[in-house]
Amino acid sequence: MLIKKLACFGILHRSNLKGFSFLKRIRYSTRLAMSRGRLRSLYFDSLLTPQLIDLERLFAKKGFSLRFVGGVVRDLMLGQNPKDVDLATDCTPEEMIKLFDAAGVRYFLTGLQHGTITVHIDETKMDYEITTLRVDEETDGRHAIVNFTQDWKLDAQRRDLTINAMSLDFQGKLYDYFEGQLHLEERKIVFVGDPVDRIKEDYLRILRYFRFYGKIAENVGCHDIKTLQSIRSLSYGLKKIAVERIWMEVQRILSGNHAPHLLQMMYDTGVASHIGLPDKANFQEFNRVWLIHHKTRPLQPVTLLITLVDTEEDSIKLTSLWKLSNNDKHLATYVASNRQEAGSLENDSREYFQLQLVDQIPKAWVTEVLYYSGQHALAEELAIWPIPVFPVSGKDLIYIGLKPGPKYGILLKDLKKIWKESRFTLNKEELLERLKTLL
Repeated sequence: MLIKKLACFGILHRSNLKGFSFLKRIRYSTRLAMSRGRLRSLYFDSLLTPQLIDLERLFAKKGFSLRFVGGVVRDLMLGQNPKDVDLATDCTPEEMIKLFDAAGVRYFLTGLQHGTITVHIDETKMDYEITTLRVDEETDGRHAIVNFTQDWKLDAQRRDLTINAMSLDFQGKLYDYFEGQLHLEERKIVFVGDPVDRIKEDYLRILRYFRFYGKIAENVGCHDIKTLQSIRSLSYGLKKIAVERIWMEVQRILSGNHAPHLLQMMYDTGVASHIGLPDKANFQEFNRVWLIHHKTRPLQPVTLLITLVDTEEDSIKLTSLWKLSNNDKHLATYVASNRQEAGSLENDSREYFQLQLVDQIPKAWVTEVLYYSGQHALAEELAIWPIPVFPVSGKDLIYIGLKPGPKYGILLKDLKKIWKESRFTLNKEELLERLKTLL
């Protein structure tokens, strides 16, 4: 798919692909993406809106540079359409404010202490984060005190991985100080400089390493030994990281490529024990579920997470530990408590989950647990099943002369039970007739 995409966007010609392995094709594609040191990509061209070009010229007129940095460059080099666009400049925040005020550019001071200002382009309704080049003056493994610089290499040196340390100017010239393009061609995940130094600056980079391995690497088991040793020796530092940030990375690892392998590596290097993953993880269940669904119908990250535990109680403990959203917590609890039922005979499951839908269990939860259990056809059936509506309300009881009171709830509950037992066939009149037997 990636090779076809590169070909479609003018980076590769299909006639050049014959006889190439996947890895060789990627190397070939990233090389051909550059022509005479300039990036050739319609995705890149699409980023260069007239408004963004005018913004770059505003910087250039005052002698400053503006470049694309980080993930946008990496994605463009892979022939992918970048989701986020980050920019960097050798202009200080104070100088940026003067530039924007003088030119009437709309902006927000979103991270001034770190040198970040967000520019809003009204015409395209786009926001662009622009950050001044910086170096870390002091770090504690979570946060950094930064100083601003005009040295692009020093700024790149503070980034985590070589594939994220490249920058690109508006003419398509690539600035690659640490062989990021080569590592991208070879599908390698390499820290900038010494892995120990980079990890100590921000321990979350341990999880980012595993996440990007799943995103970039072609095969499992192609880790650098020194990198794994560094991760193992520093994994304790992850205890300093907020659990919300931990989950943001872990959910991408679980949903990404090579997840079974990466999860095993996280346990082997001691990472798992320092971030709260269960001591006795059910790898067999995780591998089974992930392998079935990863390429077909991906499950929610929290669903994959609770494959590691066997009970509803353990799923509640795990999701509470990482302070997941209420929706994720409820989904996890629901899947953990209903996955056994979902794995039963299809006819039994159909009736069971239809009743749950009638009781206002969200369809997304019901289909999720059915997909989890391999009942894809039933999940698709219930996804479009029109949920019957219980035809009797409290107003109907008043209408037939019953006085409001505590018995209303009990009567309605009993009527609803009768309606369910009829497979939702009894109408209002028939149910009200049955009501006589309950009074």
